Amino acid sequence: MDFRLLRYFVMVAEEGNFIRAAERLHIAQPPLSRAIQQLEAQVGSVLIDRSSRPLRLTAVGKLLHNQALQLLARIEDVETMIKAAAASEQRRFVIGFVASTIYARLPELIREFRKCADDVELVLVESTTLDQIAALKEGRIDVGFGRIRFEDPAVRRIVLRNEKLVAAFPMDHPLAHGDGPISLHDLATEPQIIYPRQPRPSYADQVISTFRDYSIEPRIVHEARELQIAIGLVAAEEGIAIVPESVRRARSHDVAFRELAESATSPIIMSHRPGDHSPELSLMQSIIARKYRDWGYGAPAVLSQGVD
Repeated sequence: MDFRLLRYFVMVAEEGNFIRAAERLHIAQPPLSRAIQQLEAQVGSVLIDRSSRPLRLTAVGKLLHNQALQLLARIEDVETMIKAAAASEQRRFVIGFVASTIYARLPELIREFRKCADDVELVLVESTTLDQIAALKEGRIDVGFGRIRFEDPAVRRIVLRNEKLVAAFPMDHPLAHGDGPISLHDLATEPQIIYPRQPRPSYADQVISTFRDYSIEPRIVHEARELQIAIGLVAAEEGIAIVPESVRRARSHDVAFRELAESATSPIIMSHRPGDHSPELSLMQSIIARKYRDWGYGAPAVLSQGVD
């Protein structure tokens, strides 16, 4: 029995009218009438009393209507299950990242990944490094890019490179346009804007620790929620901030940057589950190794060796 004819029949039964049923089915009324006649020929009985207004089902029509509803509902369930199964088979790769890595060439790595694996659904999730650890262990992300060193046997971390830190000043600040690098000691009394405010430990603690390594206690005036807010506060002349060097590429029209005399860096760390041999992770590692060589950073040796 043709399921298309059953759907037509159920629609006519619901509407009690061929014209309205045809409109809902988006077909003309004559083909619908012929389809019902074809169904009646198949079952060998009249299904609809056409002399009544609205149309009524005959006894055989009521029986078929009841069975047709069950059959069509079952078909819908099967279609839903098959679509869900097909969707679950699609390859998926979920990347967690902290906001500052967006400036550190992460978008270029993602674009290259899409080119090489256009059949993979790529999902990006902004999250702190600590949140990434939990997400990796729970299987909610496949790889994370952060800046905080941590120890957890269930997660493997790889330092891709150590990025220089620079000082960000309001454009009219007296120290904004000096010659050469500036020392942290020259910034000791300057109002500092750090980020993120929470959770801790975070990049904020890296900055504080950098000052304290040189016996300097930073004068913190703002703890911003995120990098963009911190830079915005610098532009508004609320203070200065120590930020990764890559930030200067994205915000230079109203903020001035100077290199630091001290060797101050922040790591860019890639994290994943130990023993993950997925082709997506292998591809991401090979892309990072290749692009880092192209950019002159030097590929981390562990990436050149492939996934463990």
